[in-house]
Amino acid sequence: MSDRSRKGEREEERAGEVLIVLRASAPRRLFALMVLIALGALLAWLAIAAPEMALWIRLLLLAAGGGVLWLGLGLYEATGRRLELTREALRESGGRVLARIGEIEAVSRGTFALKPAHGFTLILKKPAPRAWAPGLWWRFGRRIGIGGVTSAGQAKAMAELLTMLIAQRKADGEKG
Repeated sequence: MSDRSRKGEREEERAGEVLIVLRASAPRRLFALMVLIALGALLAWLAIAAPEMALWIRLLLLAAGGGVLWLGLGLYEATGRRLELTREALRESGGRVLARIGEIEAVSRGTFALKPAHGFTLILKKPAPRAWAPGLWWRFGRRIGIGGVTSAGQAKAMAELLTMLIAQRKADGEKG
């Protein structure tokens, strides 16, 4: 095996190596789920226990309660996964790629930035299809919001590492 092929294999291994992981903290995950369950149950109870309301309002409350409970299940499922940052991409633990490093234009994590709680926003070079993992991330147009029920410290570390990877990618692009 030549030195070039070994070097290429090592670079491929480095590209797939997970640099940092962002996961939902268990207490926040449980609290968010309990809030959604309580809200869904309250809406359903209100629809059933108030016979003086118009039927269409009661049906609307019942549908809203069911929707909130369904959202709670989605949150529980989504926050069971974790986000992994490699040198090539930001992805979910199941392998779904949120964005490749080369597609990211900037990381926004300021006080007044449009971002999830305890998180940050990625600004992409081109719009991407909408997607949402409640409590973990969302993607709308050129923005990807990372955070929600995640650890603030882990999110900050991931944002800083992403900023460094983007700067390194830009510097490598200027050289080459």
